[in-house]
Amino acid sequence: MGLTEKRNIRIAVIDLYEGFQNQGMRCIQEIVAKWAIENETPYTYHTFDLRQKMAIPDNSYDVYISSGGPGSPLESEGQDWDNAYIHWLQQIEAWNNNEQNTNKKHVFFICHSFQIACRHYQVGNVCIRKSTAFGVFPVHCLEEGINEKVFEGLNDPFYAVDSRNYQVIEPNYTKLNEIGGQVLAIEKDRPHVAYERAIMSIRFNEYFIGAQFHPEADPLGMSLYLQQADRKKTVIENHGEEKWKSMLEQLQDPEKINLTYNSILPNFLNLALGNLISVA
Repeated sequence: MGLTEKRNIRIAVIDLYEGFQNQGMRCIQEIVAKWAIENETPYTYHTFDLRQKMAIPDNSYDVYISSGGPGSPLESEGQDWDNAYIHWLQQIEAWNNNEQNTNKKHVFFICHSFQIACRHYQVGNVCIRKSTAFGVFPVHCLEEGINEKVFEGLNDPFYAVDSRNYQVIEPNYTKLNEIGGQVLAIEKDRPHVAYERAIMSIRFNEYFIGAQFHPEADPLGMSLYLQQADRKKTVIENHGEEKWKSMLEQLQDPEKINLTYNSILPNFLNLALGNLISVA
């Protein structure tokens, strides 16, 4: 390469949406594209439809993002696609544990992927929620989260889009210590409610990190999504009109979803790829 050329970055996104309509895949692609422009970095971007096509990336990529998706993170255990996912995860972990491999592979797990990773590492109780969590919610950083580089620039609490029927609660600190993991953030403290607070983010090890919320959600896309007739009807039927209106209002606050959107995944890419994008 010439003195002004930069290395082409290879990015793999694992799609766990199983063909269901979503905003997540678009948002991830737009965040990556914006990051590449801002860093004047050429890149190759591939998506892998695991649940429908059994597509899974090899270890030739520089960074991996694994999406959210529908369904139970418990009932899929043992299914072919789930087995392939765990095998891929173990391969990437083995690569990182090999001292001869200096180009470590970073992975970000989003929502459904995060729950599967928690199930695999046994770092918490993955279970069904009493009711669906859907909306814009505050996320509270623990001490480890305050010092986490991926959360740089966020407020405490920061706000995120949450959409899930399952949850990870009751952290297993013995398992976390074994793998070198840390709980970074938890959901809103509600002392008047007799339910365990969900774990909202974990750093599993130096190279694996995940969130139970959707850091890729953008205000415009979410606003358009919520105003679709069928989605509006569903939200109002399940959560009430005031909840629907509140979500639209919070999406307009630049200190909430927009800040999260512009911080977490870009910070992750900076951390994962920073040493690869310097001028050759």
